[in-house]
Amino acid sequence: MKDARQIVVEALCKMDRDAAWSNLVLDDQLRRNLLDTRDSAFAGALFYGVLERRLTLDACIAAHASVKLRKIAPAVLNILRCGVYQLLYMDSVPDSAAVSESVETAKRLHQQRSAGFVNGVLRSFIRAGKGVPRPENASAEALLSLEYACPEPLVKLWLQSYGEEGALRILKASLRRPPTTIRVNTLKTTPATLAGELSAHGVTARPDELLPACMVLEGVGPLYRLPQHARGLFHIQDRASQLCALAVEPRPGMRVLDACAAPGGKSFTMAQLMRNEGEIVALDLHSHRVELVRKGAERLGVTCIKPRAADMTDPVKGLGAFHRVLCDVPCSGLGVIRRKPEIKYKPLGVFEEFPILQYKILENAAQYCMEGGLLVYSTCTLNPAENEDVARRFLEAHPGFVPHPPPEPLGGGWSKTLLDEMDADGFFIACFKRL
Repeated sequence: MKDARQIVVEALCKMDRDAAWSNLVLDDQLRRNLLDTRDSAFAGALFYGVLERRLTLDACIAAHASVKLRKIAPAVLNILRCGVYQLLYMDSVPDSAAVSESVETAKRLHQQRSAGFVNGVLRSFIRAGKGVPRPENASAEALLSLEYACPEPLVKLWLQSYGEEGALRILKASLRRPPTTIRVNTLKTTPATLAGELSAHGVTARPDELLPACMVLEGVGPLYRLPQHARGLFHIQDRASQLCALAVEPRPGMRVLDACAAPGGKSFTMAQLMRNEGEIVALDLHSHRVELVRKGAERLGVTCIKPRAADMTDPVKGLGAFHRVLCDVPCSGLGVIRRKPEIKYKPLGVFEEFPILQYKILENAAQYCMEGGLLVYSTCTLNPAENEDVARRFLEAHPGFVPHPPPEPLGGGWSKTLLDEMDADGFFIACFKRL
């Protein structure tokens, strides 16, 4: 049977090999290797910690390895990253255990020839005081890049966009463990009732102070294993995503268009706010993702959602008019790095085409918003080119729409950039009203 460290190394190697999403890789590994709650938590902390701190870990390894990093076998390099991470950031793991378990992991993964190399690098790091190397005459951006394990071009983007204070907030938040937040399915239960049920399974659920039906869970393993999940008593959703659904201001009996709906979290929350009365047309480009929305709605007992495959960069026949239109568009995802650390390692150039796509979807979706209706544009990124620039361009080109202040707890203007408020994901939300 595989232990937690071996599972983590194999998951990291799969990500390097397949460029897969971190959450999908780890979830798959945990499903196939039934660890207990404690070991699952350790595996999750180690896996995401190594992903988050990879630049810092590699700098430490390079300072103590006798060969260049590019010449180290991928499995061995990931074993070293896990070892250095435990030595630097996991106080609960004794140094001796971090070293010995790394050596054993090398042997389990058929890297016996490298076991001595792993032992030597980690012990050299310990003898040197476990310090992170700081290059001489390095720029401020380079030092921030090393300290927060964030590529220098991204550090520069955030400094230019949000200033030093804002950039530091983002960098610090990107390394914090995200809370486990859910949206209680108010069609089936209440927050108090669900909290009682979860408590019987050793899970502490506390209500959010500002968001109705939002709860923060503690002491929980994989949520899909809870019977309350199977019964459709909640769905997993970050605070920022729940705020986005509230910004749409859906009401019972309305027609709502969710232009880029999958996997469906915002549609589910809006349906509950509407008391399952009215209609939500939930569109997505890919049929397999539309199926995720359909299955999620079925699990939650939501009948007002009508999932459908459609390309929202072009007009869609037969949609009609809507009281509310939500455009939560595809984006670079720079606001969810704490959940998907691999995003920050992508070259910024791969994101340059997003504003073109985002504007096209927003402009096309706007035509389905009826007079007096609301149109909401949102992303889960922290990049003005995808956020404020797209929203302002839309307003300038469409005088029939005006800025609209969102409800509390957003408030404070027609658009809102969430850096780390409420311990939520980084998000941008802009609201418009059709005259």
